[in-house]
Amino acid sequence: MDNELVDLVMDDTRERMAKAIEHVKGEFAAVRTGRANSALVENIMVDYYGSETPLRQLANFSVPEPRLLIVSPFDKGAMAAIEKAIQNADLGLTPSNDGQIIRLGFPSLTEERRKAFVKLVKSKAEEGKVALRGVRRHARQELENLEKEHGLSKDEIDRLEKVLDKMTQDEVAVVDGLLASKEQELLEV
Repeated sequence: MDNELVDLVMDDTRERMAKAIEHVKGEFAAVRTGRANSALVENIMVDYYGSETPLRQLANFSVPEPRLLIVSPFDKGAMAAIEKAIQNADLGLTPSNDGQIIRLGFPSLTEERRKAFVKLVKSKAEEGKVALRGVRRHARQELENLEKEHGLSKDEIDRLEKVLDKMTQDEVAVVDGLLASKEQELLEV
């Protein structure tokens, strides 16, 4: 019985940490690097016939060149709404509409803008690390509750806390790796 509960707590912790990593990846993908990337615009909410709809549900994306993103709406009637939503998203991109597709040209980033994006990415990485530590803290509380309610031994709790610490360190290292690669991508001219 106790092992099943411990396994549940540990599995839940792994799952929550994986979600935190995915969230960090999503946050990083939304930071502009000077290269065309659909992740930057696919979550923009578009007023589509009175309801707020994510752009990814309204269009296909393609990147024919490193600095050009093409948005191909499924419904040509939504072109104006999509174009307006992209302009209002304040991404520093100006949409160009030819009636069939919307072109988004990505200008080169200035040195100042690159450094600002690096700062932003570092803060998002730190938020991810804080989330991972929060998951660890929650798991420890669960284990302490199991110790009180189900009589788990102190040695078993200590062993599990070491496993949790190792798991957290591994996931923090993943965030650091993601940060390093995103930083390199941002600083690349």
